[in-house]
Parts: sequence; C-alpha cells; structure tokens
Amino acid sequence: MLATVSKNIFLYASQNKGLNKAAKKWGLRFGASQVVAGETIESAIKKSQTLNEKGMVCTMDHLGEFVSTKQEALEATDYNIRTLEAIARAGVNSNLSVKMTQLGLDIDRDFCVENMRQILETAKKHNNFVRIDMEDHGHCQITLDILRELRITFDNVGTVIQSYLYRAEQDVKELEGVPLRLVKGAYKEPPEVAYQDKEKVDENYMNIIEKHLLSGSYTAIASHDHHIIAKVKDFAQKNNIPRDQFEFQMLYGFRTEMQLSLVKEGYKMRVYIPFGDDWFGYFMRRLAERPQNIAFALRGFFSK
Repeated sequence: MLATVSKNIFLYASQNKGLNKAAKKWGLRFGASQVVAGETIESAIKKSQTLNEKGMVCTMDHLGEFVSTKQEALEATDYNIRTLEAIARAGVNSNLSVKMTQLGLDIDRDFCVENMRQILETAKKHNNFVRIDMEDHGHCQITLDILRELRITFDNVGTVIQSYLYRAEQDVKELEGVPLRLVKGAYKEPPEVAYQDKEKVDENYMNIIEKHLLSGSYTAIASHDHHIIAKVKDFAQKNNIPRDQFEFQMLYGFRTEMQLSLVKEGYKMRVYIPFGDDWFGYFMRRLAERPQNIAFALRGFFSK
C-alpha cells in the first residue's frame, strides 16, 4: 500500500509544471546526478566515451517536458541535431532517443513530423539511428502512425512498445521487421488500457519479447530485472536466436555491475544516457518505478 502511495506521489510530481520549473533552478540535486549524465551535450559525450571504453554502447536522450510553443520545439530539434553532430565528431558509439512531444507533437502534427525528418536526415548522414521514445497511452497511436510514415523514407528509426498496455502484443505483430525497444512501462495508466498487476505486465513483457525475436526482428530488451534477462538468455539459446539480433538496455546509473557482467558474457549492452537541465520529470518517474530508487534521492539530499 505504501509503495503504491509513494509511486503515485512521484508520478504526480513528474507531471507538475511548477515543480519542473523550480527543479531547473536547483540543478542536478537530490540524487539526480547519479542517474542523469549532466546538463550539457559535452557531459553526455564524456559519459558515453567512458562507457564505450568499458565495452558498452549508448543512446543519448536530451530530456524535455512540457513544450508548449513552436519556438521551444524548434530549439529542441536543433539541440537534437547538434547532439548527433557531436556524437559524430567525438566518434562515440551512441544512438539518439527523442520524444516527439518535445518536438511539437501536441502543437502541430505536421510541424513535429518535419522536425523529426530533419533529425533523421542528420542521423542518416552520420550512419546513426534514432529511437522515438513512447510516452503515455494517449500518444501511442499517433506515435506509431508517424513512425510508419517516417519509415517510408527512413530505415534508421524505431520506437518503443510498453508491455503494460493491452495493445502491446498486436502492435508488436504489426511492427514486425521494425527495430523495437521493449519495456514494461513507466507512466500511470488507467485499467481501461493497461495491466495493473505486476505479474501480468511481466508475463506480457516476455510474450512480446519472444514474438519479436521469433519474427527475426531486431529487439532491444530494456530491463533491470535479472529474472527477465535470464529468461531472455535461455529463450534465445533454445531458439537459436543469434546474439546480433538483440541487445540488452539499461538506464545510466542503474545496476552497473550487471551491465558490465553482460558485456563480459558477450552480450551487446546499451546504456540509456539522459542529460539536460529539464531532468525533473524523468527523475520522478525513476523514483516511482521502484521504491529502492528513493535511496538515490536520500543520498543526494544529505550529500548537499
């Protein structure tokens, strides 16, 4: 009960514009620096270089919430383009992850698509890949519609499917051949659209992982759950799934020993690198996901 209450509090905070605005003034405090790789492109590049040296690959995500004007969306588009250019200059092994609401999806669909096209053109020029992050269920269908539109021209783009949504299995089936990042889901969703029981979410998670792997599609398994990871290893071995058809993904700052262990075992390990001054919503969702994560905040608070 207490865990549910604390989760709801953090999810509420993640969507609070006032708290988000205040957090920008605080800087990376209250433990956020342990899970957010700095506030600048340069800081994200340095963290990626360090991880590359340890045998891991990365995906960078310039954090952003509550974009409400076209000017803000254009600035975010430019920032993502500059991030891709910086990745190329530095020679780091990193993709880019983007949220389409940051690029103006809630303002004007066609405007957002044009911004995405500019980012994908830059990525294509540098032989890089862009992952469209999935947001709450209200943005799911439009995200997938835009993805299909973009993939007519670009093959260097994929998205994320969340296993807590009832629709996840059908979406995976329809996206056969598309590189997908499969996750459990981090938003508070109503029972009308999403499983509320952890066992159901986990069961569906393995279900969509297996289906995407068996279809021959490239699959990114984004999980810190060692039980899930063990099941994926076993499934891949029993079904002769080649290791170059999938990768494991984890968030920066979480389960670092397991990340290194997977690299030593010969698996591809990608670390999700969030950065930027608009970090508050991301940090709150991480605290909401697992009660253990609150320890990050407490350590950060008392170290100031």
